[in-house]
Amino acid sequence: MQYVYILRCADGDLYTGCTANVEERLARHNAGYVPATKSRLPVTLLTYIAFAEQHKAFAFEKYLKTGSDRAFLNKRLI
Repeated sequence: MQYVYILRCADGDLYTGCTANVEERLARHNAGYVPATKSRLPVTLLTYIAFAEQHKAFAFEKYLKTGSDRAFLNKRLI
């Protein structure tokens, strides 16, 4: 399984990522190993969505990161 996850950073901003192991990835974020969130710790897991196919997870992550589709994320997922 591949997961698309959404985090809330300490500064209130959201971070969207993709991983095969949500617990391990969250631990890496909070340990400061992820440059994109290192200065915005701690992070909190808001939600994650499971996909059977990796390419579909990556496509959904990309979709959520586009400007106009952030409204979908805010309205439907968090």
